Amino acid sequence: MTASYTKILRWLLGLFLIVFGLNKFIGFLPVPEFPEEAADFIASLDATGYVLYLIALFELLIGLLLLLNKWVAFALLLLVPISLNILLFHLFLDLSDIWGALVVVSLNILLIYKYWKAYRPLFQY
Repeated sequence: MTASYTKILRWLLGLFLIVFGLNKFIGFLPVPEFPEEAADFIASLDATGYVLYLIALFELLIGLLLLLNKWVAFALLLLVPISLNILLFHLFLDLSDIWGALVVVSLNILLIYKYWKAYRPLFQY
């Protein structure tokens, strides 16, 4: 992977996260029609009053870190549980709209692979 290819992937993922993170606060994109089980799940997260906003805040933070090229390896690790949950949500509750989840997970995996040198000390003993 060349540096410019990595930069493009990082920017794409960062912009994707910022757009969808801001959408949770502002709501400029239309909310898709979810199947009943998925809608119930989202409604229960919304009923907590904080979970969706916390996820949006993390998406914005991670997106900004990726765009600014700051603490990228850390940002990618923070994104793993979020992207995994996005993928699992769509696999089990809304399979028809899984494309976005696949994009986020794929970009996250590719970028973790690119920044693997930063993670090597975590696996040495």
